[in-house]
Amino acid sequence: MRTSVLEFRDSTTYAEQQFFKRMSTMQSISRMNFRHPAFHGRIGIARTDVTPPVGIYSRNWGAAKHDVAESIHRSLTLTALTLTPLAGGATLILIDADLGWWKTPQTFHKFQKRLLESLSLASANLIFALSHTHAGPPLMEADDSLPGSALLRTWMEHLFEATVHAIREALESQFEATLDWHQGRCGLATVRDLPDPDPTKNRTVCGYNPDGRPDDTLLVGRVTDTTGRIRATLVNYACHPTTLAWDNTAISPDYVGAMRATMQQSTDAPAMFMLGACGELAPRFQYVGDPEIADRHGRQLGFAALATLHGMEPPGTCLAYAETVESGAPLAVWKHQPCEVSQELRAIQTTVELPLKNWPSAEELEQQRLACTDRALEERLRRKRDIRSSVGDGSTYRLPIYTWRIGDVILVGSCCEPYSVLQQELRRRFPEHTILCMNLINGSIGYLPPEDLYDTEIYPVWQTPFDRGSLEAIIEAMTAGIADLLG
Repeated sequence: MRTSVLEFRDSTTYAEQQFFKRMSTMQSISRMNFRHPAFHGRIGIARTDVTPPVGIYSRNWGAAKHDVAESIHRSLTLTALTLTPLAGGATLILIDADLGWWKTPQTFHKFQKRLLESLSLASANLIFALSHTHAGPPLMEADDSLPGSALLRTWMEHLFEATVHAIREALESQFEATLDWHQGRCGLATVRDLPDPDPTKNRTVCGYNPDGRPDDTLLVGRVTDTTGRIRATLVNYACHPTTLAWDNTAISPDYVGAMRATMQQSTDAPAMFMLGACGELAPRFQYVGDPEIADRHGRQLGFAALATLHGMEPPGTCLAYAETVESGAPLAVWKHQPCEVSQELRAIQTTVELPLKNWPSAEELEQQRLACTDRALEERLRRKRDIRSSVGDGSTYRLPIYTWRIGDVILVGSCCEPYSVLQQELRRRFPEHTILCMNLINGSIGYLPPEDLYDTEIYPVWQTPFDRGSLEAIIEAMTAGIADLLG
């Protein structure tokens, strides 16, 4: 077998090894460049206000003493981003909404069906993503036994109409642009799985763990038109918006609101948020009633995103090795050069069959709820009933997975809340590609914790309807979907 000049042989001398290294370097010079993963096509952006009225039902915490919103901290917004190839073809639509979670998948499916019919869209081409604020109205069918439900019913209809309006406006105002991405870091997220400090309780509580090692990956997208003007930014980060909790009575986007404001003040362009795989990640200081703490968290993320944004090369260029200049030292000179940007755009929707736990039926859980006198436990049973009703009484559930290729970038997500190991593992498996992972898209059901946690008394395990091994199964399914899109 012939030996490549790029391989070292045990018999080579030191001088020969240096020669082989020089040959290897020379052969790779033509590939020496740095470029941002990007997409070039027609892009549209539109935003609308979806802030609900004071008095609407907004109880999201079992420990909450209130049921309805008493004030507005910051407006809730809904932003539509549309992506279309320059040569024409199917348009992909990403919705970023400052909302919490859908009470049942059925509620979202009704909402989704109306959207797809109104706009003549394929389901794979629409992602309705939630910021996951815990300080807004739940996305649910109005329940007249709950205070503020009449306002909730009216607001839910307004939400649908506002979504249609934003999508149409974004489609009508598309312009030629480049969407490119750069990776940064942010220290806002911490691990929130903490062994109970009470030695008599063998469980893990949901709060800051000083010994945790969080995924601090931050991905920032930049939409730039042909004049070089920034028209929008996108922030993909994994951190639960749980700053504001049971003592908060205001409608709020949590930290996402101040993040947007910080970005927009600097760029004069809309900032979108894409929640990453944050099943075990949240701010270090949380569960407060003071909105200023949420704003402080948002500014922290916003400044980190701006630092990443300002570290980007000009759109449509790569930084390429040009020459070596002999000075006090031999200096490698790199210069910006135009580069081709991918116009590829494709979406697929697949499913993975996940095992379900042997829970009581929805009817049995409802009877337990009606007999419960503890307010916090009653809320847990209400949610468990809704989840059981959503997934049915079978032993498995077919979970939809959405995978998009946007130029050089892969976006993948589901309606669940997987632990961050999902995005870390996918990025490890595809090291040459930028992978955007998203939680709570196109519905919401439950957590996906690692299988080794199923022997632990911990909230994400007893909350989820999915049995041991589900996270690992969805990682394999997402891997297959990504491989498909990459050819």
